[in-house]
Amino acid sequence: MIIIPARLESTRLPRKVLSDLGGMPMIVRTAKNAQKVDEVVVACDDEEIMQVCKAHNIASVLTAKSHSSGTDRCAEAANILGLASESIIINLQADEPFIESYVLETLARLTRESDAFLNTLAKVISPDEITDHNLVKVVVNARKQALYFSRLGVPYARDGVDTKTLSEYPYLGHLGLYGFRKQYLDEFCALTQSPLEHIEKLEQLRALYHGKTIALEVVQTNSVGIDTPEDLHAAQKYLKADEI
Repeated sequence: MIIIPARLESTRLPRKVLSDLGGMPMIVRTAKNAQKVDEVVVACDDEEIMQVCKAHNIASVLTAKSHSSGTDRCAEAANILGLASESIIINLQADEPFIESYVLETLARLTRESDAFLNTLAKVISPDEITDHNLVKVVVNARKQALYFSRLGVPYARDGVDTKTLSEYPYLGHLGLYGFRKQYLDEFCALTQSPLEHIEKLEQLRALYHGKTIALEVVQTNSVGIDTPEDLHAAQKYLKADEI
């Protein structure tokens, strides 16, 4: 099952999930795109989002406004739905309306086959993107497990970004998707919040802080998350161009 946590208020782009994208609210476009892969439920924090989902025949549940992360919101939704402990749950961010089906399928497969606490995805990014603080970077080990996530450019390339090592071990940008088994999702939410997640504002750092493994697969994707007004404008232009 794919659960999409949807919060009405957003710091960088207020009421982001209800923003218009080609004549359709962002949350609806994200959900309909994800329905190509699996059953979708939107975990809402506001009745207004639920009404929009209902009008477009998108399943939804109402969750508490107090959650500090989308994963906490997904866990409440999973419990409301009564999902079994071994259920595979994909946490898809509401601001990823263009994510390719194969990317979601890759994460679902990784989650089924992996024994990691948490599973996620990344893509190779260009040197120009390293300094973008809205694009989260991730460092992995030889077993494709995450070592750290940061909004800064990690690892720091002391010899510059044009070295042979970096051509073989490129910078990776994290994609905002997570795969859990239901039992691990509940365990994640029972962990105490970490100082790292508060500093970076990245919920996945809670798992690393507590010594949990995060498995990661690198995929190719043209999808871009929508975090800022500039991102929204670019997405609207993209949709208009696609209609021509």
